[in-house]
Amino acid sequence: MKLTIERAALLRSLNHVQSVVERRNTIPILSNVKIEGRDGQVSLNATDMDLDIVEAVPADIARPGATTAPAHTLYEIVRKLPDGSQVELEHTGEDGQLTLRSGRSKFTLASLPVDDYPVMSGGDLPFTFTLAADEMKGLIDRTRFAISSEETRYYLNGIYLHAATSGGVPVLRAVATDGHRLARIEVPLPEGAAGMPGVIVPRKTVAELRKLLDETTMEVTVSLSETKIRFAFDDAVMTSKLIDGTFPDYERVIPADNDKVLEVDCRSFSQAVDRVSAISTEKSRAIKLSVDKGGLTLSASSPENGSAIEELEAAYDAGPIEIGFNSRYLLDIMAQIEGDAARFAMADAASPTVVREVSDSSAVYVLMPMRV
Repeated sequence: MKLTIERAALLRSLNHVQSVVERRNTIPILSNVKIEGRDGQVSLNATDMDLDIVEAVPADIARPGATTAPAHTLYEIVRKLPDGSQVELEHTGEDGQLTLRSGRSKFTLASLPVDDYPVMSGGDLPFTFTLAADEMKGLIDRTRFAISSEETRYYLNGIYLHAATSGGVPVLRAVATDGHRLARIEVPLPEGAAGMPGVIVPRKTVAELRKLLDETTMEVTVSLSETKIRFAFDDAVMTSKLIDGTFPDYERVIPADNDKVLEVDCRSFSQAVDRVSAISTEKSRAIKLSVDKGGLTLSASSPENGSAIEELEAAYDAGPIEIGFNSRYLLDIMAQIEGDAARFAMADAASPTVVREVSDSSAVYVLMPMRV
């Protein structure tokens, strides 16, 4: 294999694929990126056996072929080469090494046999649909803050993607929860998604996909089965195993009859929560909302730091209520609300509170209260 490619194009693709590669690997080949040059382009492939990404970039191919090279080392070398430089990659197959030349620099990297590289992209994925890149970003951004990081409840370590109905209309729904808060977002059901199984997309896959989406405006083609999901757009294809587990019945957690409704201005409420929470203890981050007709009082206190109180105007017509929340969870939810106003539907100090954007019914957030 021998090819020449512009540094910026190679760096961009290496940046995408190398982040999939784990820093510590017991299987040496998984530390490498597979490089294949043919038909005027080079394709880079990285995998950790659960997640696989392949990206193709135009290149000048002098001699087609394939090899593997240490992913992080290759990325660091290319990152440190001068802007605008050309990079030549050559592998003769005789000495098991990849030679990289650029200007006056020459690097020799150990390569492993390309035949040892695992293939993950096979298998039948019977359900296929397309989503606009912005819709995909919205599903991820407005749910992933609620993904659990508790490894024992592994079935919560991702976003649950499934077809559902909302008010008689078919929708594609994304749900994430960590037991303390829940986020549920929906978009109109795309053609081809009807009848799809409910799947749990792992946290790492969600993070890598979100990075790639920042650089595209293309539609994303999603293909899936009960065990695997694939996202394809531009010149990148990402294939991932799914979490083998049953997502809990989240509908039971969303109260339907909370009758104490509070409406606040998002911006002023978020800023007030942020200020008052400076007093709360680092561990609990507890903040208390005292709500009565015509107003809202936020307060926090801790033995070490003292106390804080801030009053806000708010629309509220029900009986008085005092309820405590984790301020960080509250701010996470408020950060997802794009409109001017948020609506809190509460029942009492011990029951889950439902938060919605006043002008957008596609998103529902549920927050468990805490004792303060």
